[in-house]
Amino acid sequence: MTPEERARRSADAMWADDRASQAAGMVLVEVGPGRAVMTMTLRADMANGHGIAHGGYIFALADSAFAFACNSYNTLVVAQHNSITYLTPGKVGEQLTATAIEAHRAGRSGIYDVIVAGADGRQVAIFRGHSRQINGAHFEESGT
Repeated sequence: MTPEERARRSADAMWADDRASQAAGMVLVEVGPGRAVMTMTLRADMANGHGIAHGGYIFALADSAFAFACNSYNTLVVAQHNSITYLTPGKVGEQLTATAIEAHRAGRSGIYDVIVAGADGRQVAIFRGHSRQINGAHFEESGT
């Protein structure tokens, strides 16, 4: 099995039970070893009192992209610590894209950077996730 196939099978297994990402209307556009791209269109019910995207939804999109990137090796991985910096507001009706890239992975720990961009390409937020591998796999592999 290639690393790309492993990442896709891991993502498919996760997506099947990821009710939160599905309910928010997220779409997994791309996944590969240590990387993932997700989109989400900001609905009116995702707006805060200022009429712009609630930061929690932006965080959720970044966190989901992070999760698919760090779980792309057929090992169960959870978030250990995440932080986000909001740069520009997300607009209702706009599609956001979160691109997660592995910055470092060693042993049971990893660090992933996620850029959330607006439809016009501007950076909306920068997210950094620290991951920790736990016991288990997304699917059974022969020879594992």
